[in-house]
Amino acid sequence: MEKGLLEKTGKSLEEWIVIVGKENFEKHGEILKFLKAEHGFTHGYANFVALKSRSADAASHTDEDLIRMQYKGKEHLLPIYEKLREAIQKLDSDITFVPKKANVSARAKKQFALIQPSTKTRIDLGLKLEDKPLTNRLLNSGSFGSMCSNRVQIEKVSEVDEELIGWLKEAYDNAV
Repeated sequence: MEKGLLEKTGKSLEEWIVIVGKENFEKHGEILKFLKAEHGFTHGYANFVALKSRSADAASHTDEDLIRMQYKGKEHLLPIYEKLREAIQKLDSDITFVPKKANVSARAKKQFALIQPSTKTRIDLGLKLEDKPLTNRLLNSGSFGSMCSNRVQIEKVSEVDEELIGWLKEAYDNAV
């Protein structure tokens, strides 16, 4: 996006951030409207500059900040997250964790798990499993993550047990 922005407009992202900053906009929508109306931006480029100028995109934050923001007001769920992360790391040293604004994805060659504090009382673990029969615990993913075929709702650290770790391993094996 950044390279395309320079090619399309003749100005760098940094230059556009300065231009937007001079306007003292408070809302994302105000920036979008300004860039589209005054500078002929498409929605995609306007959104990109707006996010960057407000440091509102995930790439503007450290991994630690993203995790902290995800669990703000839900700090009691962090031990569940840490237990899941530990269990996933034991599968292979090459697994990468990619924090975003709302969740953390676990990737091998492909993404195979998604950890999200969905409510104040629960973490949802999304898994990519092949034709796995549903149980009272292993649910259909529903609207939770298009990458996921299944979801497990976790409310206690003790629920990160052998059965759940088995599903994690199966999802990981499918991704490598």
